[in-house]
Formats: sequence, C-alpha cells, structure tokens
Amino acid sequence: MKLRKLGFLTIGLFDGADPRPGHESTLEIIELGERLGFDSAWVRHRHLQYGVSSPVALLAAASQRTSRIELGTAVIPLGWENPLRLAEDLATVDILSGGRLNPGVSVGPPMNYDQVKEALYPDTAEAEDFGHGRVRRLLGFVRGERASGFSGVQGFESFSDRVEPRSPGLGARMWYGGGSLRSARWAGEHGMNLLTSSVVKAETPEGPGEPLDFAAIQLSHIRAFRAHHPDGERARVSQGLVVIPTDSATPAQRAKYEEYARTRLPRTTTPQGPARLMFAPDLVGTSAEIAERLHSHAAFREVEEVAFALPFTFGHDDYVQILTDIATRLGPALGRPAATG
Repeated sequence: MKLRKLGFLTIGLFDGADPRPGHESTLEIIELGERLGFDSAWVRHRHLQYGVSSPVALLAAASQRTSRIELGTAVIPLGWENPLRLAEDLATVDILSGGRLNPGVSVGPPMNYDQVKEALYPDTAEAEDFGHGRVRRLLGFVRGERASGFSGVQGFESFSDRVEPRSPGLGARMWYGGGSLRSARWAGEHGMNLLTSSVVKAETPEGPGEPLDFAAIQLSHIRAFRAHHPDGERARVSQGLVVIPTDSATPAQRAKYEEYARTRLPRTTTPQGPARLMFAPDLVGTSAEIAERLHSHAAFREVEEVAFALPFTFGHDDYVQILTDIATRLGPALGRPAATG
C-alpha cells in the first residue's frame, strides 16, 4: 500500500520540579508538526510519572494553537477512567478542535495496581472490571447511546439523556491500541480503528510456515483485524515504530541515536517476560536506509498510515531535527510527498 498519512508520537516528558517547560515543548513540537505538513500528532499517556498525565487537556490546548493537524492519544489506559466522564471530555475537545481528535484507548488493570488502587478506587478496587466492557461503554456514550433515563426540563434547567456536547463524527475516529490477535479481532468486531506499535505479544502468526518474528506477528494482527471489521480491507490501521532519521543530525546527535538503539537492541531478539512481548528494533539511519528497511517490513506494507514514535529521552532540538527529516526526506522516500507550504 502507498503511505497516505504521516504522523508522529511523543511522550511529552517534563521536569517534576518545573513541569511547564516540558509541556510547552510538547505543544511547540505539535505546532512544528503542523508546519512541516504532518497529518497527525499523537501523545502518550503516563500516570504518576513525568510524562503527560492528561493528554486530553494538553490536546485541548494544542487544538487552539493549530488548525489542520489531527490530534490523537496513544493510548489512554481506560483502567484509570470513568467512560462517561471521558466521553464528555473527548467530545468537548473534538468540538474545540473542529473534528480533529483521534482518541486511542486500551484496557487492562492500571500499572502497579496494588500500589494505587486505594487512591484510585478506595471503595470498589476489587470489584472493578478492566476488560473490554469499559471500551464498549465509552464507545456507546461517544456514539450517542443513552447515559440517563431522564431528559427534559427540571425546574429552570434542561437535561439530555445522552453525552453532551454531541460530536457525531467522533465515533468513527476511535482507535484501539492492540498488541495481540485477541485485541485486533475485538477492535475489528466493534468497528474501531487499530493502533499497532513497536510491541506485540509473541503469538504464532496465522498460516503455516511463517517465522516467529515481529513483522510476521504484527502482520497477522492487521489481517485478523480487517477480517473482522465491517470495512474489511478499508479498515484503518496505523503503525507506530520508533524511527530516527539522521540526514541532518550533527555527529553528536548521530552518536547518541546509535547508542540509544544499541542499548535497546537485545530486547528485540527474543520474547520478553511472562507476557512474551516482542519489541521491534529502533530504525536509525538515513531516510533512504530507513525507507529500504520499512519497504521490506511485512506489516508496514499493509498500512497506509503511520505515527512514528519519538524516543522518550531525547531533547527538544533532537525532536526538531528528527521530525524535520521525517517530513522532508523520509516521508517522500516512502511515497508521501513533502508539504509545499
């Protein structure tokens, strides 16, 4: 397939002692992405860490500093959220952005749940369901299902039985972050879009004789998703590998990037941990070199959209260089023309 949409993903790191500069840097990077012609900018979600803890609020700010670029979350872990309240926030930001929000979500217990459950769910910690039911509730509210048995006038106030404000197009822009066959199938069955990343579960790909490697596993997820989606082959999938072009990098930057990838490479050779997670190697090199590796990547050949992940620990100037090279050199090398103004 030909690359149609070019996006990027950032974690939005900040200094806990002085958090504003980090948040401002993230907003400036999103503004830069729009100027460079990116189609989308995505923000990671981190709780009780030094990365963006409220991506919906940050993207509300970004919506007022941009006019065209789509704004996504990759991903909101729903174990921390009330689906009804989140639906209100998402719809509000979508309205403010002019219909540019792309919410990505995932399920599962909150990270370090035993340590945070008393603060998060002091009365219901053991009763909470962190499965797909949470996504179904969110989808229903976003898509206009009733949230209340009452609507009409009460005293001097008017009430709706559905989430307000309504943003009718938002339901079609809901994404599921999945790294397993089960998740891919579920997302397809429920008409969501699929976010794939640089992490998958080490499952045997569908079809005999296929090797157990990252690209083959991710390809099996994409095909399973589309096989179960009402839109079939037209169902949207976005791939999020870590991509670091070095075309305009300084020698010091290039050395830093190569060392970053080198230290992370061992985890890509075999499945990691009880969940048997497989990690994709970081792609570092010139845009021509990265394009060649992507064109040989079985899963990349199946997608029309990407949200290349920025490394978590780099500085603002590094991100400017990487994004500029992606937009002006790598994107065109992958078949997507550079922005002309």
